[in-house]
Amino acid sequence: MLQNRIVLVASVSIFSDDKVLIIRENKPKGVNKWNFPGGRMEYGEDILYSARREVKEETGLDVNLIGTTGVYNFISSTNNQVILFHFIGEVTGGSLNLEEEEITDSKWIKINDLETFENEKLRESNVIKQIIDNLSKENFRSISVFNEQLKNCSN
Repeated sequence: MLQNRIVLVASVSIFSDDKVLIIRENKPKGVNKWNFPGGRMEYGEDILYSARREVKEETGLDVNLIGTTGVYNFISSTNNQVILFHFIGEVTGGSLNLEEEEITDSKWIKINDLETFENEKLRESNVIKQIIDNLSKENFRSISVFNEQLKNCSN
């Protein structure tokens, strides 16, 4: 959702054994840049639903969100203020099937190998490096800090 140059984004580190999935984007502002699966939250969406939807759209995988590395607030290369919610997930179904127009490649990689990527190869490298640091230190928080969106609330 874009409002007053504030963008809400959900991304997910999907783990399988000791490796995490990364994708190479082919988006206007991220050509040939590696990133975690994710994208913008749509109006009216719950952030947890948004994270699962974006993973499904980009990778074909169904995920269960099991934790978070936190919320990251930064000014993007497009000069938007981005609030990024980063989750940790595990595959529960589906099969790897990349969204061909926007995602050109993927790989399962160990975190310590991901730490060696040059900044130019990563989308929003400062933020990705912070996420990688939290992943390598297993600095995770419980998913319970996020509440599912309440429907039809009245006071």
